[in-house]
Amino acid sequence: MLAAAIFDVDGVLLASPHERAWREALQGITDPARFTTAMYQAAVAGKPRLPGACATLEALGLQDAAARAPDYAATKQRRLEALIHSGHVEAFPDALRFVLAIKSLGWPMAVASSSKNANAMMRAVPMGGGETLFDMFTANVCGRDLAHGKPDPEIFLLAATALGVAPSRCFVAEDAPAGIQAARAGGMEALGVARLGDAAGLRMAGADLVVTSLDDVALEAPGQATLRRRAA
Repeated sequence: MLAAAIFDVDGVLLASPHERAWREALQGITDPARFTTAMYQAAVAGKPRLPGACATLEALGLQDAAARAPDYAATKQRRLEALIHSGHVEAFPDALRFVLAIKSLGWPMAVASSSKNANAMMRAVPMGGGETLFDMFTANVCGRDLAHGKPDPEIFLLAATALGVAPSRCFVAEDAPAGIQAARAGGMEALGVARLGDAAGLRMAGADLVVTSLDDVALEAPGQATLRRRAA
């Protein structure tokens, strides 16, 4: 039975400007319109900054992708910081309801994102009582320098260790195929959140359950729960 929850940030909890920043940073390199949402989800989402930059340039068929990736990654980071500071971060209402409901049931929760900007974005989301989304979690392993990015399970295994819960008793909420693969590789159950009409890709990656809204997930006390859809 499941006893702990681990959340990715971008695409699960927050509609962050990551995708927009990656796209706009291509100005002067290639036509930014070539960088589609489908490309972002398949090649970039969930990866650390430099591998994400390299994957983007490779997906676009650009020469010398590895050599050009550091400059592209730096440009993307500057653009992302500008978007965050100008208020282009929104929380998904169903995600906030889900986090509060799980917290009220006593679940230990961790947040695990490869983004070094995740904590700043969560601190911008008020939850009431002077707390922010950042304060909701028992453990936080966002922005760590990892030996391996997703689909390697390293970040999720770190989160389980920080929670003191065996990986087999954790579920991971993810919106990207690479994140689903990472959860399954770590021996955890995977909850796919298909906000972009990409349910098939999440199922193909191995998700145990795929929903379009976290309101659709059944909630039970930790130690009694399985990952299942709420009854209609």
